[in-house]
Amino acid sequence: MPTPRSFVDKLCPVRSKRERRKEARPGELLAAALDLFVEKGFAATRAEEVAARAGVSKGTLFLYFPSKEELFKAVVVENLSGRFSEWNDEFEAFEGTTADMLRYCMRVWWERVGMTKASGLTKLMMSEGTNFPDLAEFYRQEVVRPGHVLLRRILQRGIDRGEFAPVDIDHAIYAVVAPMMFLMLWKHSAMICVDGQASLDPEKYLATQAETVLYGLTRRPEQRQDAQTPGEPSTGAGRAT
Repeated sequence: MPTPRSFVDKLCPVRSKRERRKEARPGELLAAALDLFVEKGFAATRAEEVAARAGVSKGTLFLYFPSKEELFKAVVVENLSGRFSEWNDEFEAFEGTTADMLRYCMRVWWERVGMTKASGLTKLMMSEGTNFPDLAEFYRQEVVRPGHVLLRRILQRGIDRGEFAPVDIDHAIYAVVAPMMFLMLWKHSAMICVDGQASLDPEKYLATQAETVLYGLTRRPEQRQDAQTPGEPSTGAGRAT
């Protein structure tokens, strides 16, 4: 029968403290790396700076993460891509209207990502991605594509349930993404993309944008199931009799 950890801790408090410290190191290194990557960017951040901020040696850092690139990937997984499993579970369990789901999606994104330091990773990739194509592809694979898949599922749900008008989903998802991208730029660019006079409340902004998107997506009473597809010739009013 294994000895309970609490009993081991009492017998050897110094040893148990070291073990807990060792177990905590990966998380401490990821937190330090997130801070520095967002503050300085990927290229300007040095491995020894991350180690120093986490209170360990550079050698210790490389025991857990063999390169700065692998460290960055771990930061992305920890703070962004690792959340998609939970978000997809919430999609499956959601029982309200698709309009409410979209509102919830945008609000929760702000609460869990947008308002946190993790949102700075997106700005970092936008500014440095072309210089690090392997990292850019990793970010697309781990964050952008799963995000688009989830948004497609939300929009398709609305269409299938007759709540949303049929739209080109591959393009419509950017109507949802755009307000989120704006807020990330606003937050991590010294708020330079606003006029500096009118205040911007992120939650009110997203709520307003959600309604703007929804009114564009919602099926209007005058739309029929056999509504004319854009670009097709008219077959109704105006036809010669």
